Amino acid sequence: MLSENRYGKSGIRLVKVIRRRERHEIRDWTVAVALEGDFAAAHERGDNARVLPTDTMKNTVYAMASEDPLDSMESFGLALSRHFLESPPLPSRVTISLEQHPWERIPAAGGPHASAFLRPGGESRLAAVTRTREGARIEAGLEGLTILKSAASAFAGFLRDRFTTLRDATDRIFATSVSARWLYSGGTDLAWELLARAIRGTLLETFADHDSASVQHTLDAMGEAVLERHAEVGEIRLTLPNKHHIPVDLNPFGLENRNEIFVATEEPYGRIEATLRRG
Repeated sequence: MLSENRYGKSGIRLVKVIRRRERHEIRDWTVAVALEGDFAAAHERGDNARVLPTDTMKNTVYAMASEDPLDSMESFGLALSRHFLESPPLPSRVTISLEQHPWERIPAAGGPHASAFLRPGGESRLAAVTRTREGARIEAGLEGLTILKSAASAFAGFLRDRFTTLRDATDRIFATSVSARWLYSGGTDLAWELLARAIRGTLLETFADHDSASVQHTLDAMGEAVLERHAEVGEIRLTLPNKHHIPVDLNPFGLENRNEIFVATEEPYGRIEATLRRG
C-alpha cells in the first residue's frame, strides 16, 4: 500500500545575466522542485491525469526567472512555491530548493570589472522554501565554508580507554568546512541577501575569536552567536568536520618540530553536528 510519495525536477541549472547600464550582475543557481499530494493514481493505476510533467517544472523555472528580478533565492523560491501550490494539480506541499554558485568580479583598472567574473572557492549559499496551505517555511544556509585557525584551539582532558593513543593538544590547528542551515522564525519579506551575509559574518567572527576547547565548544559558540545577534533566526543546524592537521615527526632527521610542520589529511575525519534553537 502506498504510504508517501513526492516527485519533481532536480538539477535545474539557471543562469541569468541582469544587464544594468553601468554593470552586469550574474545569478547562477541550481533549482529543485518537489511536489507532494494526491498522486496515488499514477503509482497504483498508471493514471497520469494529475501528474504535471517534470519537464514543465523546468520550463516554469526558466519562464518565471525571465520575469522575476531574482533579488534573492528566498524571494524566487517563495514565488515558485506559490505558483505550484496554486496551479493544477494543486499539491498539498511544495518544496523549492536552491543553491547559489557564486561569481566574483575580476579586478581591472579603476576597480572591479563591470562584466567579467571569476569563480571563487567551493563555498555555496543555499535556500529552501516549503509551502503548504497553512503557510511557508523558509530555510537558508551555506556549504563548503572552509576555514582554519592556527591559535586558540585545544583538545585535552578527553575520555581515554585502552585503545586511545591521541595525546592532549593545547595549541593545535583547527580547520573545518562549515555546513550551516538556519530556519527563519517569521516573515516572508526580509532582506534575505543582507541577512545571509550578516549570519555568515557572525559565524566567521565567532570562529576566529573563540578560545576553543574542542570542535563541539566552538560549534556551540557559533550557533549561540547567530541566535543572539539575529532575531530572525529561530533555529540553526551546524556540521563541522574536523579537517585534521597532524604534526610531522622530524626526530628521525635530527630536527625538532616546533609545532610548525603538519600533514593535512582528508580521511578519516571527525564529524561534529548539533542543532541550536531558541528556548
